[in-house]
Amino acid sequence: PVLLGLLLALLVPGGGAAKTGAGLVTCGSVLKLLNTHHRVRLHSHDIKYGSGSGQQSVTGVEASDDANSYWRIRGGSEGGCPRGSPVRCGQAVRLTHVLTGKNLHTHHFPSPLSNNQEVSAFGEDGEGDDLDLWTVRCSGQHWEREAAVRFQHVGTSVFLSVTGEQYGSPIRGQHEVHGMPSANTHNTWKAMEGIFIKPSVEPSAGHDEL
Repeated sequence: PVLLGLLLALLVPGGGAAKTGAGLVTCGSVLKLLNTHHRVRLHSHDIKYGSGSGQQSVTGVEASDDANSYWRIRGGSEGGCPRGSPVRCGQAVRLTHVLTGKNLHTHHFPSPLSNNQEVSAFGEDGEGDDLDLWTVRCSGQHWEREAAVRFQHVGTSVFLSVTGEQYGSPIRGQHEVHGMPSANTHNTWKAMEGIFIKPSVEPSAGHDEL
């Protein structure tokens, strides 16, 4: 509750947020992402990989109430994701870890446990490089909060994935998050808890909703 109050105060002046109810994921929203197959939330923390890039590690956690699992939806460095605008299917976004200010990132290093492609958190105060961009892959026109989506890395084409490998100390029980080259059941994600900025404009309907 304290963290959510802080996020509301910092990110949603004027109370333009909706915490419950169905709808669209919008730019500027802060949310947790659940891997729908392995039931873990995308997570990061100030712990670096002991191999590969040595950058801040990204994992999956089973707990739903961990403050280190909040990510903010942002556009690329050139913009293109105005606050409150619905995220389009096929749009490239940055996912910025709220508590450390680093962006979800991947590159050609092997992941520590499965030897897939390492996923890290990179940058300072939300600014990293062009390997921080992920394309939202979904059906329809916009990213719907109730829908499963995939995140495909713009620079290397891998999909953000979990396949079940778990770390030992000091992050015992947390799951490895990595990049995989093909779309499959290990790389579908759903928006969960968060602060969702109300759409700034009504999106044009891509399909009928009954």
